Amino acid sequence: MNGQQSHELKSNEKHIILIAAFTATGDLAQLKRALNEGLDAGLTVNQIREELLQLYAYCGFPRSLNGITTFMSVLEERKSMGIQDTEGQTPTAVTGDNKSKYEAGRKTLETLTGRPQNGPLTGANAFAPGIDAFLKEHLFADIFGRGVLTYQERELATITVLASLAGLEAQLQAHLGMGMNVGLTEGLLEQAFALLESSIGKQQADAARIVLTKLKVIK
Repeated sequence: MNGQQSHELKSNEKHIILIAAFTATGDLAQLKRALNEGLDAGLTVNQIREELLQLYAYCGFPRSLNGITTFMSVLEERKSMGIQDTEGQTPTAVTGDNKSKYEAGRKTLETLTGRPQNGPLTGANAFAPGIDAFLKEHLFADIFGRGVLTYQERELATITVLASLAGLEAQLQAHLGMGMNVGLTEGLLEQAFALLESSIGKQQADAARIVLTKLKVIK
């Protein structure tokens, strides 16, 4: 496991969680507030833009696009008030053919899971090999390879989306494991679930806590 071993979520991480939660649930009024607070707390324009872009892979294009257009309106309002927000680091485009992107995504997935990813395909990836290609070439190469956000920050956003939506326990368990492999601790995840409880609801937070408990038993 790498990454920080802090006992408290960073301010940026708390705002990443809230932005992800309200984007996933489509609560645009609360998202607007969270976006403003995130910028005020020091998130850059590109950090938020990257988060909203990534979220389409977990809550769909419509929610992601609504988040992006809401963010556009927030930036326009802030600009009209004379607020100059920091643009931040420019994302890096992943280049190469599909084969090289597949390899890049495979290596990223090895980092996230802490396990080799060069064996024969299994489960859904074997049944529908196209989804395996999309995951490795696009999600874990094109998107995760853009930089700007750390793997830990990207996993926090992903975990929040999966915990905010019903019926995604298997995927949530997988990403909780990935998050812990890149620096998230049980304590940090409990804090994330507390934020989820206060922003989205106790039912979703408790369901996420149950998945985390099951993961600890498996480990």
